[in-house]
Amino acid sequence: MRIGIHPAVVVMGVSGSGKTTVGMLLAERLGVPFGDADDFHTPELKAKMAAGHPLTDSDRGPWLARLAEWLRAEQDGSVLACSALKRHYRDVLRTGSSRLCFLHLDGSADVVGERVGRRLNHYMPASLVDSQYASLEPLGADEFGVAVDFTLGPEQIVERFLKEVNSGVPPLPAP
Repeated sequence: MRIGIHPAVVVMGVSGSGKTTVGMLLAERLGVPFGDADDFHTPELKAKMAAGHPLTDSDRGPWLARLAEWLRAEQDGSVLACSALKRHYRDVLRTGSSRLCFLHLDGSADVVGERVGRRLNHYMPASLVDSQYASLEPLGADEFGVAVDFTLGPEQIVERFLKEVNSGVPPLPAP
């Protein structure tokens, strides 16, 4: 199934919300490449987070630029799992695709804290969950996207997203 309007999707949310799992499933359903923003972080930034230090906006600048470039290169569509916590981060990502759509995996900090606490071999510690929620700016009314409760199963999340994003929206014009 194709998205009727936007072939590029960012699955956004805090660490532990299920971005990678949902993003991979969505990419498979849409038949487009999947990218995980975690793979675009430098070893230095991963080490900084692993040490319990949140990233600054200046840390994120070059990373966001690399993500926008990846989106730009995937002209036939893509799904990117990325926190995209702030509006201006999403604005940078939109420079990579003018037809970018967001799927915000939304839910409780308590659930995320439990999920992140159970992870093995991941650089993001549970101690940074609160800083992510403090930074999170939900999608604005003028941003194209859908917020879905991340406690639903991945299949349900993808189905709800596709239904909501395609409802009542005209398809893209032919190239």
